Amino acid sequence: MKVTVTGSLGNISRVLVEKLVTNGHEIKVISSCVEKENEIEKLGAIPLIGSLEDIEFVSKSFKGADAVYTMVPPNFAVEDYYSFSELIHDNYAKAIERNNIKYVVNLSSIGVELAGVEPMTRYFNLEKNLNSISDLNVVHLRPAMFYTNFYGSIAMIKQQGVIGHNLAEYIDIPMTHPCDIADLAFSFLNSLNFTGSQIKYVISDVKNGGEIAMFMSKAIDKPINWVQLSDEVIMAILLQNGFSHNAAETVIVNVGKAIREGLFDDYKKEKYRLSESRKFEQFVNELSVLFK
Repeated sequence: MKVTVTGSLGNISRVLVEKLVTNGHEIKVISSCVEKENEIEKLGAIPLIGSLEDIEFVSKSFKGADAVYTMVPPNFAVEDYYSFSELIHDNYAKAIERNNIKYVVNLSSIGVELAGVEPMTRYFNLEKNLNSISDLNVVHLRPAMFYTNFYGSIAMIKQQGVIGHNLAEYIDIPMTHPCDIADLAFSFLNSLNFTGSQIKYVISDVKNGGEIAMFMSKAIDKPINWVQLSDEVIMAILLQNGFSHNAAETVIVNVGKAIREGLFDDYKKEKYRLSESRKFEQFVNELSVLFK
């Protein structure tokens, strides 16, 4: 089977590519980074170097594929993240139609149903363009906050012993390990046994801020406190770390607001795979090696 994978060799796509190649599929990997070319080839896949903002490149990359894995690259430095996401998905939809692709596994997001509604007015619906394509079989994977986001808290933990967030410590946070997403994406792409438009939530665990701090504290043997920061402080921290104002507001600050207001509960509509997934306790052991 021929599969084109977007997302370069990120936390999800690398694992997905390895699984697909191991199972005998011909895999092409789209990356904007020419330095990734050799690494992709070493995995047994075919590198396609170019920009997802170029419709002709995307269309050419999808040509001949039996299936495609689509995702929006986390380019949080881009000035208008909404327009960037919209362009990428519009290019995906056009390329899929041009090449008569029949199977797509799409990385969407928990809370996507809130797109366009306060406070998520600039949150892009990662499903609507693909759902408009007739006769397309598509699975939308809806993960929550990635465990790997906590890598961004390492400096603050080391220097201050705190995890800063715009959520209070008692608020439940649904979270996802990227490898759980890769596993589920592989299960669909390996067999192509899905029809119509489907939604699958990928929730690895649910913990509140106090529990997150407790598990991380045990893993690194250092006291850690969860501290609620104002939206303004979180924004300032993100800007210092290279986020554009628009991206920081869209994917971090306003998502926190929506969770505080109890709006991010759509995942509860479907029984999620807690019994099979990687629990947060397991992830903190992965994270703890960075403190040694």
